[in-house]
Amino acid sequence: MSISKLASVHPDAKLGANVTVEPFATIQADVQVGDGTWIGPNAVLMNGARVGNDCRIFPGAVIAAIPQDLKFAGEYTTAEVGDGTTVRECVTINRGTADRLKTTVGANCLLMAYVHLA
Repeated sequence: MSISKLASVHPDAKLGANVTVEPFATIQADVQVGDGTWIGPNAVLMNGARVGNDCRIFPGAVIAAIPQDLKFAGEYTTAEVGDGTTVRECVTINRGTADRLKTTVGANCLLMAYVHLA
């Protein structure tokens, strides 16, 4: 595992083997990252992020921000990214809105720059 001294990784975050976290990336407490995943500079994995094995999260991507939905009232929800997926620059993947629901990205997907999923 390689975590830059300039990254902010909460000690409760669960990172798999051979994960790389680049400078200025932020990983909050309730986050799971699979083996072999690369987290680029300035990427943000917020509470509720679940990232699979061998993913690539590029600079400026935000995974698991709260939904952009006025009905959201703080329920426990997640945003899940499947194995082998590439999340390019400035992509946002928000959590689900209703209790225990999730936003899901499948395996081996390519999310190109500036995509928004919710």
